Amino acid sequence: MPQSQLVFNKQLDVAAALDPKIKSVIEEHGYPESRSRVHGFETMLRIIVSQQLSTKVAAVIWGRVEALCNNEVSAQVVLTLPEDALRECGLSWQKVGYAKGLAKRIDSGLLSPEALVDMPTDEAIKALIEIKGYGVWSAEIYAMFALGRADIFPAGDLALQIAVQRLDALAEKPSEKQTREIAKRWSPQQSAVAVLMWHYYGATTLD
Repeated sequence: MPQSQLVFNKQLDVAAALDPKIKSVIEEHGYPESRSRVHGFETMLRIIVSQQLSTKVAAVIWGRVEALCNNEVSAQVVLTLPEDALRECGLSWQKVGYAKGLAKRIDSGLLSPEALVDMPTDEAIKALIEIKGYGVWSAEIYAMFALGRADIFPAGDLALQIAVQRLDALAEKPSEKQTREIAKRWSPQQSAVAVLMWHYYGATTLD
């Protein structure tokens, strides 16, 4: 469910009106680009590929996967690919297994990406966590960017924890639980603020 930049900016404006720190980040670093992905197998697989990798490395590996699939990244195509070929793209053997398992789950009908669209957020995340290779972080990322859910803050993300630490001038990096509690103050615009916090983390890390 693609989200326009205008809608995204308005969500951040609402958060900024309630939190002067968010307003300051926007004034200093500007609005980040909104992010959205098409829901379905391709995005689900791309999240697996990207786990615990830098953005740059993940993009390179994903490009190889796309080329291997002749730019048709579907469950049916991935099921036909030799495991060695996926491994040669740069996926770990564990991720190769996750990719094949996800493809089988969708091809067999055990998981319907379309069904996720109409599920409440909590139910959609629970269904996603049933995918082997998906934890809370992966499920929340998918719900944010592919399902367009507006009130999610992936508190297990290290960059977000550091960004929150910097924003609130905390002595120590907050835990996932602490980060989740802090982020509640931005509800129901937590997803937009999460994107802003990644933007803030990147800008302040380069400084």
